[in-house]
Amino acid sequence: MIKILFTGVGRRVELLQAFRNAALVLNKDLIIYGADMAGTAPALAYCNYVRRVVAMKDPMYIDDLLHICREDNIDLLIPTIDTDLLVLAENKEKFEQIGTKVLISEPDKIRICRDKNNTSEFFVKCGLQAPMPVNDWREYRAGYPAFIKPKDGSSSINAYKVDNVETLKVYAEQIEDYIVQPFVSGREYTIDIFCDWNGEPVSIVPRERVQVRSGEVLKTRIFMDDQMINEARSLCREYKPCGPITVQLIRDEAGVDWFIEINPRYGGGAPLSMKAGARSAETVLKLLDNERIEYQGDIADGAVYSRFDQSVCISEGKRQIKGVIFDLDDTLYSEKEYVQSGYKAVSDYLGGGYEEKLQEFFAAGKPAIDELLRELGREDEKSDAIHAYRYHKPTIHLFPGVMETLESLKSKGIKIGLITDGRPEGQRNKIEALGIDKCFDDIIITDELGGPQFRKPCDIAFRIMATKWKLPTSEIAYIGDNVSKDFQGPRQIGMASMLFRNSNGLYYEDSEIVNEITVVDSFKMIGDLLCQ
Repeated sequence: MIKILFTGVGRRVELLQAFRNAALVLNKDLIIYGADMAGTAPALAYCNYVRRVVAMKDPMYIDDLLHICREDNIDLLIPTIDTDLLVLAENKEKFEQIGTKVLISEPDKIRICRDKNNTSEFFVKCGLQAPMPVNDWREYRAGYPAFIKPKDGSSSINAYKVDNVETLKVYAEQIEDYIVQPFVSGREYTIDIFCDWNGEPVSIVPRERVQVRSGEVLKTRIFMDDQMINEARSLCREYKPCGPITVQLIRDEAGVDWFIEINPRYGGGAPLSMKAGARSAETVLKLLDNERIEYQGDIADGAVYSRFDQSVCISEGKRQIKGVIFDLDDTLYSEKEYVQSGYKAVSDYLGGGYEEKLQEFFAAGKPAIDELLRELGREDEKSDAIHAYRYHKPTIHLFPGVMETLESLKSKGIKIGLITDGRPEGQRNKIEALGIDKCFDDIIITDELGGPQFRKPCDIAFRIMATKWKLPTSEIAYIGDNVSKDFQGPRQIGMASMLFRNSNGLYYEDSEIVNEITVVDSFKMIGDLLCQ
């Protein structure tokens, strides 16, 4: 299992989706945490867990993050905005001491990027062209138009083109700690670069910024230009980035590249380069597992990508519910009861008398069947023992109030469905043993959709259910027990959510639920809320 904490996730939904897809492609178990101060950022709906933190400029910010990383055993911390880059770089060793890597370059390199004066001088040191700045408008002599912007700014905030000294004076009086430099006319480009822990490039993808809004690209064209790629390599030799950096430049009419700034993090448009073949999210997961990394040069040159806005529901409010979807395991019955039933089947297969031993191994967090077979010297019977467990007819029972709640919902004309993960044969046996196969309008076992990749948090099963019912997702509620995976899919498509707080469940966590999920601890509560 790999655990990654993203800070300042904000609107970085595409980036989180890229990491989810990378984990799927590589068949790795990825848990994503999002750190946020307010708990209302849209990308939090795409995280497994949300963790509250103080403001990035608060003196306790690093302590907050260290506590999260220690308590949650975070493998990697990834910053996504400029605000906390320097403080994270300066405290990188503190995180490494508790086993958390930080995907960030060295502090001296971050300082180069945070001060535009240093950035321009660094570009020149790398043998690249850069418009040289001055820090006092009175000393500017490089002609007009000129460009004025904050020395440590980002996202094109307070950045202005000026055509004369009078206008320059006006903006200089409004912007604190600014720089002035010659305005360069031409086509704007971003180079998305990703390097390994040692600063060796893994992918370099130049792309034209065809359309931009508030400093973030809306439409881009991949432009695998040899000149830009070689210039990026020169920069990397001096900078030695750790992980992602994005470089901004302008190519003038003479074909000269004027380098403007470096952002030592994933840029907002970095997922577009990933779509074109720069598999940096996959690279991160491989690096964490110490796998061999090869340079990624197979990029879709000339591909054009256009971005759009999409909403997610952060606070559900009051709504009329016309459909309810239930999870199965540890929501409608006790999964521990199923495990106990399965161990009896295994014990019977082995000759009887081994149930207590299997339970002891299970309680200790060990692979119970493997441990018992090893102890008995019967490892060669593992496949048969596993078959006995998976295909047995279980002795399990519904939680109190389940049947009454299902009947009450149906009597009010509310659609009810079941979405469950797991091997179809085992899940079908559970449904049959509970006698609920006729209770639901629709049942989806996600593996039957095409394999384990359709299990939660994948949202496909939820979309299928809503489509079959011909209901808007805003009129459907989902009830599950697993904080880690159950609620991302339904919340991302606008369904209401209820956490069945099963304190005896396998996936029970006594943790704060930040995303305003309704918490219930009995089916009477569920019935009262849904059958009003």
